[in-house]
Amino acid sequence: KAMCSGKLQTGLLVAGYFIYLLVGAAVFQALERTAEKQEKIAAAQMKEAFLQSFTHLTVAEMEQFMKNLTEAIQNGVYPVGNESQTEDSNWDFSNSFFFAGTVVSTIGYGTLHPKTAGGQIFCVFFALFGIPLNIVFLHRVGKMLSLLCKKLGKFLYEKGMTKKKIKFLTLLFFLATGILVFLCLPSLFFQITEGWSYSEGIYFAFITLSTIGFGDYVVGKQPDRIYFSYYRTLVAIWILFGLAWIALLFNL
Repeated sequence: KAMCSGKLQTGLLVAGYFIYLLVGAAVFQALERTAEKQEKIAAAQMKEAFLQSFTHLTVAEMEQFMKNLTEAIQNGVYPVGNESQTEDSNWDFSNSFFFAGTVVSTIGYGTLHPKTAGGQIFCVFFALFGIPLNIVFLHRVGKMLSLLCKKLGKFLYEKGMTKKKIKFLTLLFFLATGILVFLCLPSLFFQITEGWSYSEGIYFAFITLSTIGFGDYVVGKQPDRIYFSYYRTLVAIWILFGLAWIALLFNL
């Protein structure tokens, strides 16, 4: 009975956690998308005006243009190329979900952030309840993984191994598989998808999973590359399990 209710609790927690992220993503998208579109249109108009009159601009006007351009880029609007860019939103559902995940996991790359007053206030409350929920979720997933550890240990103990040796071996096993599954393989994947070097992939994976999150490297952000549709969602799932693995390591 205890086992059954434990499984039910875990199921409810996992479902609740993902629903929380999905609802958060939908709200961020609703609050931020229109404001961003206006910003993109403004940036395109600014570029247009500049191209029409750049031969006889004063120094002050040039300075103002540089200032506006820097501001647009800081807000994630890149006025490069043609008009089609106003159609691609930084706040489409996949990006919003990815953003919600980086908020609750406290990674916070800083490349995407709410700019409307509503979005900022919602972000405060979303993080306030989301961060503890994320900790509980990771702890639960870590616990499930450590049960696997125990099973492995029990199996080795029955084979006549000493407890000290078992502890060392399970730690080694989880360390090695984790490094392979969460650092080495994803870095190869990033190398192919993002065109980074392998060392940049390792660096990005570590900075992300340690929740430092500088934001100097972020997935799915290069305007000249074609990404497959669920790419960022897949990366968000990798982050969640990677964080659970790190939580488990600390447990062990």
